[in-house]
Amino acid sequence: MPLARSMSMTSLNGLLQCEDEDLPVEDLLLFEISWEVTNKVGGIYTVIQTKAKTTADEWGENYFLIGPYFEQNVKTQVEFSEPPNPAVKKAMDTMKSQGCQVFFGRWLIEGSPYVLLFDIGSAAWNLDKWKGEFWEVSNIGIPFHDREANDAVIFGSLTAWFLKEFDDKPNIIAHFHEWQAGVGLILSRSQKLPVATIFTTHATLLGRYLCAASIDFYNNLDQFDIDKEAGERQIYHRYCMERASVHCAHVFTTVSQITATEAEHMLKKSPDVVTPNGLNIKKFSAMHEFQNLHSMYKARIQEFIRGHFYGHLDFDLDKTLFFFIAGRYEFSNKGADMFLEALSRLNFLLRVHKTDVTVIVFFIMPAKTNNFNVETLKGQAVRKQLWTMNHLVKLAVCFLCRGEIPDLNKILDRDDISIMKRAIFSTQRHSLPPVTTHNMIDDSNDPILNTIRRIGLFNNRTDRVKVILHPEFLSSTSPLLPLDYEEFVRGCHLGVFPSYYEPWGYTPAECTVMGIPSVTTNLSGFGCFMQEHVADPEAYGIYIVDRRFRSPDESCNQLTQFLYGFCQQNRRQRIIQRNRTERLSDLLDWKYLGRYYMHARHLALSRTFPDKFEMEPSAPPKTEGFRFPRPSSVPPSPSASQHSSPHHSEAEDEDDDERYDEDEEAERDRQNIKSPFSIGALPQGKKKQHGEYRN
Repeated sequence: MPLARSMSMTSLNGLLQCEDEDLPVEDLLLFEISWEVTNKVGGIYTVIQTKAKTTADEWGENYFLIGPYFEQNVKTQVEFSEPPNPAVKKAMDTMKSQGCQVFFGRWLIEGSPYVLLFDIGSAAWNLDKWKGEFWEVSNIGIPFHDREANDAVIFGSLTAWFLKEFDDKPNIIAHFHEWQAGVGLILSRSQKLPVATIFTTHATLLGRYLCAASIDFYNNLDQFDIDKEAGERQIYHRYCMERASVHCAHVFTTVSQITATEAEHMLKKSPDVVTPNGLNIKKFSAMHEFQNLHSMYKARIQEFIRGHFYGHLDFDLDKTLFFFIAGRYEFSNKGADMFLEALSRLNFLLRVHKTDVTVIVFFIMPAKTNNFNVETLKGQAVRKQLWTMNHLVKLAVCFLCRGEIPDLNKILDRDDISIMKRAIFSTQRHSLPPVTTHNMIDDSNDPILNTIRRIGLFNNRTDRVKVILHPEFLSSTSPLLPLDYEEFVRGCHLGVFPSYYEPWGYTPAECTVMGIPSVTTNLSGFGCFMQEHVADPEAYGIYIVDRRFRSPDESCNQLTQFLYGFCQQNRRQRIIQRNRTERLSDLLDWKYLGRYYMHARHLALSRTFPDKFEMEPSAPPKTEGFRFPRPSSVPPSPSASQHSSPHHSEAEDEDDDERYDEDEEAERDRQNIKSPFSIGALPQGKKKQHGEYRN
């Protein structure tokens, strides 16, 4: 489902949507191969799904996705049909005649691209034969007990077989994602098939394993004994598959500059092109619609809070901010450890300054549970019971509309009074509001809960920071918090993602598209991308924590200051900041970022078929890119020289904000497009400082 944004006068429409570099796509076939085509496992699914429309618009009927066949996924996502391309149909028929099950149809997502799905199980009888052939060409042995690696061999062998069935015409580009698809690339190159190959790594295997072990990864990139580390973690064969794919490909790409640095050390090759991840952005026709959606979904979250904190609802919901962190349950990699420590320090600051601001923090990270927490369900039941008495309010309004003072004796009878008393008694609570909404299977060893116990954030009345762990993905059908993820994000005030290992970072990118400020780090691809494109990211609601060149304690203090500064903003300042954040969404649209993939495809063709496709690799084409200047109006967040304590009035500093003119500021941004930048690696030399771009 595409994320929506407002098409207001603040929208920057100056980004050029370049063509596919004059490639004769009618004479080419583009195959994109991934284990996550129609098969959601992680973030690569989002990359392929959102990019499909832009690529399908460029390539039309000559664009195909290749993935594994899983019946439970296909039933709801694929509409079967016959392949319109004769060459594709011929290759499929050949494979089917030899016992392989191959399925073809349209993937029911935006763009409706063609998909070609291989049934791994139906070809498993060839596993030993294909493992032997793979050993002969690569000297990589696959252990029998590694189911995922064995499936990758079957999938790759089927892919190479399929590509082998094509004649010299049309020319083929095969784009492989991650090591699970890499076997097909290695076999295609070893068989010298006339196919231009691209390999994209979204995160290196070894990098993810090392960071999960809480190792100082980025400061020791050149110190690791790669073979030894992979062997100790029993992933040496997977690492070899990944590394061989990288070195066999005509063009090697990664999703961010930080991952490019990682790949240079882990895989011993620098990428040819950096291909940032984007989103398929759908624009609203109404101005500032995203602000209206924020108010609507914030009210829905407030309803949940009324039930969850019944009996302890002694804080003002109008002065309550909602923060959240979401993603895979990787405690250290996703920065949940640093976030909790920063929340403890934030709680101390808010209490010391006696602020009336309350912060409620949601942890949306799936874990093993035994269903809902009884106390949480009871809270929502109590809230619903109280709302059943709203007919009394309607009666009072009827009296007022007639110009009469309501007579309580006429409105309330004895039963109504009994119900009210019972409702009041039901709101009495002798325990603290629960920290988690579900019963955790192993809560004594859960790292988030253990950290909460250590720092003492138990949702006490005196705490200004409250914590709620929701260990399941959000769903609109949930009896607790009936919101989809997008609706929930729109209702929050700040997304916090202080990741240590994040090759790209879709969660802060999604926040940006929806106009929600977020915290990221300079170790995430998204954070590095924003530093390159935005002169003062903080002014646009992108807070970037330095986790690369600071100690953990210093980084935690910086995160605490970001959170505390955000709490100091008044309502008008938050609205201004959301407008600015939403304005950055053009940078994350596939219509803009798709040009990097275009360049990679052209480069692969020029290297594979130099007689047919010419390109100067040392001088990639220039594209116009934004370098957002710092807004000239008053900053949206207090600086160190301003108030040392939070604002207590929503109307405070209204006079200071009178200089802000959203349309004027957006027009100034449009006129401040900086000089062109090159696709691919960053230019060498001195890096410009932020001040060089300020007005």
